[in-house]
Amino acid sequence: MPDASAETLIQGNLGCGGSLVRDAKMVRTTAPVRDTNLARDAALLADTVREAGALALSMFRTELRMWTKGASSPVSEADIAVNELIQARLQSATPDYGWLSEESADDPARLGKRMVWIIDPIDGTRGYLAGREDWCVSAALVEDAFPVVAAVFAPATNEFLFAARGQGATCNGVPISASSGIGIDFARIAGPKPLVQRLAPTADEVTLHPRIGSLALRLCRVAEGRIDAAFAGGQSRDWDLAAADLIVHEADGSMTALAGDAIRYNREEVTHGVLVAAGRDRHAHIVEHFRNRSPA
Repeated sequence: MPDASAETLIQGNLGCGGSLVRDAKMVRTTAPVRDTNLARDAALLADTVREAGALALSMFRTELRMWTKGASSPVSEADIAVNELIQARLQSATPDYGWLSEESADDPARLGKRMVWIIDPIDGTRGYLAGREDWCVSAALVEDAFPVVAAVFAPATNEFLFAARGQGATCNGVPISASSGIGIDFARIAGPKPLVQRLAPTADEVTLHPRIGSLALRLCRVAEGRIDAAFAGGQSRDWDLAAADLIVHEADGSMTALAGDAIRYNREEVTHGVLVAAGRDRHAHIVEHFRNRSPA
């Protein structure tokens, strides 16, 4: 069985917006989808996330049981149903892989696994429950702390984003690329306003890109070139980030901690600090800006 690429795995004529065809440059690693097992896992993930998105969409804008977990995080029966579908499909096919999901009890056994599925069954649950369209299914396979296959599916807007390590990133089968340059246009930057405003040369008020409820989608908009940069405030988790991380990197972008450190996944602590994603040159410019503004 030949290795599958991201472009050949994702087919269909859905509706993506915004991006241009790109040269398939390898950003974080030169390793391709290197063997039949990883090609199999990529196809499995794509099929599973499509099925999960269809289930989530079938429950969208219906009456759902909902409750709060932790201090204020909403969850609904749709989150649980989608999580159960994904877990059943992926774990039955890859029983030796670890599992980490927002809607599953954490199993410390994952820490001893080289390969781990990291899942957010519905990223942007608040928007989903409010009837907005800025939510998605976000899923990635992580190998030795870094994602190697990723899918983010926004079924309400018919956008299926996919990446496999060394194979580039696509939206509905069309290659995508982060925007180039280093300029700062606040209307093309998304994230917490107090944080983004620190990029401004003066204290004048700035107008940002409208809020995107799903963090995974916010970051993927960078990969598509629809916005120039996206920030995540502290307290994001592995499942919010892993899939978008690979998609951004494979679209000629960078996504790191604000200090420029790489993001590692499947650690004991799955919470992350402030992060930024942008095209590689703009990302470097932003990281340097914050580094120079940091107190001594």
